[in-house]
Amino acid sequence: MNRWQHISLVSGIALRCFGLVGLMFITSCQSSNPNVASGDEGRITVGTTQKPRTLDPADAYELRSIALIRNLSDRLYTYDPGSTQVKPQLATALPTVSADGLTYTIALRQGVVFHDGTPFNAAAMAFSLQRFIQNKGKPAFLLAERVASVTATGTNELTIKLKKPFAAFPAMLAFPGTCAVSPKAYKIGANQFEANTFVGTGPYQLQEYGTDRVKLKAFDRYWGAKPLNRGVNVQIFSNNSANLYNSFRTGAVDVAFQALEPDQVKSLEEGAKTGKWQSIAIDGSVTSYLILNVLQKPLDNPLVRQALAALVDRPTINERILYGQGNPLYSIVPSTFSVSQPVFKNAYGDGNIAKAKQLLTQAGFSPQNPAKIQIWYPSGSTPRRLTAGFLRAYAKQKLGGMLELEPNTIESASFFKYASKNIYPATLQDWYPDFLDPDNFVQPFLECPKGSVSQGCQEGGSQSQGSFYYSDRMNQLITAQGKEADPTKRQLIYADIQNTIAQDVPLIPLWQTKDFVFAKKGMSGIEIDPLQNLLYSTMKK
Repeated sequence: MNRWQHISLVSGIALRCFGLVGLMFITSCQSSNPNVASGDEGRITVGTTQKPRTLDPADAYELRSIALIRNLSDRLYTYDPGSTQVKPQLATALPTVSADGLTYTIALRQGVVFHDGTPFNAAAMAFSLQRFIQNKGKPAFLLAERVASVTATGTNELTIKLKKPFAAFPAMLAFPGTCAVSPKAYKIGANQFEANTFVGTGPYQLQEYGTDRVKLKAFDRYWGAKPLNRGVNVQIFSNNSANLYNSFRTGAVDVAFQALEPDQVKSLEEGAKTGKWQSIAIDGSVTSYLILNVLQKPLDNPLVRQALAALVDRPTINERILYGQGNPLYSIVPSTFSVSQPVFKNAYGDGNIAKAKQLLTQAGFSPQNPAKIQIWYPSGSTPRRLTAGFLRAYAKQKLGGMLELEPNTIESASFFKYASKNIYPATLQDWYPDFLDPDNFVQPFLECPKGSVSQGCQEGGSQSQGSFYYSDRMNQLITAQGKEADPTKRQLIYADIQNTIAQDVPLIPLWQTKDFVFAKKGMSGIEIDPLQNLLYSTMKK
């Protein structure tokens, strides 16, 4: 799985009190507020640069689509802001799991209806999950690879059987695409998608879906806590952070989220300190790594990979490139999980030049015979462009010519297409989790069911992500953590995984994000869930 191509550093959401069709609406305003158009009072305008590709949950895999689906829908399980622990939503409790770990029985909430009035029940939930798998959309593999069957075993009881035990399965059922959809509005069948509509059970109904604007209205028959606003207007500034930045500064949007550049975030933070607006910063679970191709010279030598790990100076990167808008990351697993251990800090530190020189010397390199490594990144990513340039300059300044790093870029589609083709020696990549469990930060990067130490990974996560790392021991550990339901035992397995990565260095963790939301004064209830989705229903003027 590769969500790197669906990444943005920061998000912006804006909601205006006037209709966004045009300024001519102001002339018909009936509110005492001159900036509120008729019919839009009590609504919130969210500004973003992220234009959704589809609203069909069976095909949505980009953050820009998932963010809307998250607010329009309900899943069996969900997350509270600030927590990585799943809690029931359309389910009434956590699943009952069979002794062999293969059968999950889930009791469902009663009295829920879809936006079209269709009653929600186990048959509708089974339809939704079967459709997610069988329509073969972008995220279908999440369930298709693990689920053997989904059956309504009662009016309000769902039974899911897995192909093999997977302790993190409830977290997977919190992925927004696994939401309930109305059987009357959708069909099951390969590529049978409804890109421009949405009929679910969530707190909002889709009111309008256009190229530069999406309107949501509160669903008056919603079973749960009602939204604290009448609706949300999402104004889309397609891939133009400058327009989003300026629109928020001038008051054209109420909330800005995704995707502002670091310098724009820094400027808005400074404005918040003077009382112009609000700035809300939340630790995120999005991670950035330097992926190292263990098949290409000189990175086939673990001493060279370890030297790079010693060279990296995360605090300086965070200060100079991210303007403090991230947190240094010292493990493949972000610090939002209790199993995370700072193994790279313990083994290499930051900017440990003496250790980097020692390791390069052991590997046979010198100023007269430098190690040369290309670092590739997708075009359009300012943080990765600046990071590649920093690493080149830092190596040149600190290592006396022992290591030459050469940044290279290519447009995003080609970058991700070729990442698994053994073309790039090293790549700068971001990772957005699909579900919140340490497994989703380990298995996609390190699992390799087909390969060898000499030939590298020929099929599996490490091949698709470009490191081509193969380790029998790592495969065994990944299998073990997937089966282990005991949190204490699972934590011990993850300690072994992280220590092995720090020794073998198929990748170097760099940072994990902070999420920044900017809101007008007077706005309240600004919250982000752990999957980096802004929650609309809690926002209030």
